[in-house]
Amino acid sequence: MALIVQKFGGTSVGNTDRIKNVARRVARYREQGDQVVVVVSAMSGVTDGLLKLAREITPLPDERETDMLLATGEQQTIALTAIALHSLGLKAVSFTGAQAGIVTDLVHTKARIQNISPAEVHRALDAGNVVIVAGFQGRTPDGQITTLGRGGSDLSAIALAGALKADLCQIYTDVDGVYTADPRIVPTARKLAEISYDEMLEMAGAGSKVMQLRSVEFAKKFNVVFEVRSSLNDNPGTIVKEESTSMESVVVRGVSLDKNQAKITLFGVPDRPGRAARIFRALADASVNVDMIVQNASHAGGSPMTDLSFTVDKPDLLKANQIIAGLKTEVGFREAVATENIGKLSIVGVGMRSHAGVAAKMFDVLAHEDVNIDMISTSEIKVSVVIDLAKGEAATRALHQAFIG
Repeated sequence: MALIVQKFGGTSVGNTDRIKNVARRVARYREQGDQVVVVVSAMSGVTDGLLKLAREITPLPDERETDMLLATGEQQTIALTAIALHSLGLKAVSFTGAQAGIVTDLVHTKARIQNISPAEVHRALDAGNVVIVAGFQGRTPDGQITTLGRGGSDLSAIALAGALKADLCQIYTDVDGVYTADPRIVPTARKLAEISYDEMLEMAGAGSKVMQLRSVEFAKKFNVVFEVRSSLNDNPGTIVKEESTSMESVVVRGVSLDKNQAKITLFGVPDRPGRAARIFRALADASVNVDMIVQNASHAGGSPMTDLSFTVDKPDLLKANQIIAGLKTEVGFREAVATENIGKLSIVGVGMRSHAGVAAKMFDVLAHEDVNIDMISTSEIKVSVVIDLAKGEAATRALHQAFIG
């Protein structure tokens, strides 16, 4: 008998027929004698619909109340999933994130899990229940409801698998696994049988929508091996695990295009110590994640000045603009300009560590496609560039053809 954690995303539970399909899949494992914990997202489109309602009232709704609102999406799904399992004659009980013992920090809308006390989950499993847990949510130590950010149900599932010492963690989605690129952009993209935590981290950070970044970080930290697979068929998926020597033979494992980025440029920032620190501390205090940063110093006109560019997630752009506007007098920059018409294009692979000239080849391919590079960021196993979003998909296909075929 195994203890299995299974996570089903929004498209997998998008309507009652698909929820019934999830229940039948869970029932097959239960019939084998396995204990099963099911983590579910809100039904497809529900979270966006709730956010839309809030923003019809005000562009920046209170974050505590936003969490109270968004948490209802998953609670709808857990109850329906439990009802579907009951209809098949199985014992099942639904838990909110708080009832499952998921405790987070105090940051609303982007909370981080601090610990999990899964005693109630164990008791329910021992009583013969399938346990259905609302993903994407938890509670603060004083009982306030929090949510974990986009894709937070992945984090819920992997964290629960770690806390429960599960034998298997399966992340069910609407794709067969992790591909070398988004198949909707690159028709020749291939499914990977396995991928390392580090590669998956970089691909998630580069905009791959298969897994939430923090969920992969958690899996790597606690060595939770998991499988990404489809809820719509029985095909084997992609195993995400620690790096192996065979992975190093492939120079580039994947190409990702992140369309969810925005860029802010501050022109005429006084080039003095502490200016950048003040800007990025204010953004960090507001839980705005900054990704790529480029600074260009200039001494034209006498006083040393600098232009400072950085990228944020598009949903954070309005908040970031408000923070930057509030800093104008204190920091003393001339103007701030924001744009959403950018994409972050990345190549990822652990084999890049031992192969020279990868970045040069990437830049050659982009030059041949007449793609201008706005910003560049590198790590041991990733090269990312910011480009015009209008050329993003064509550039993705060109890089995939050049590096993967």
